[in-house]
Amino acid sequence: MIAGVCGGLGEYMDVDPTLIRLIWVTLTIFTGIVFGVLIYLFAWIIIPEK
Repeated sequence: MIAGVCGGLGEYMDVDPTLIRLIWVTLTIFTGIVFGVLIYLFAWIIIPEK
């Protein structure tokens, strides 16, 4: 909910943003926190605002 990345992805894919957030957090925890945070920051930069 910091930058709206998961909400935007959920809206784009017509999926509940809460589901996207849960998947994101789970993958971030199991793959290494630094990797998940870097991907989130990268997505924050490249995904346009409305």
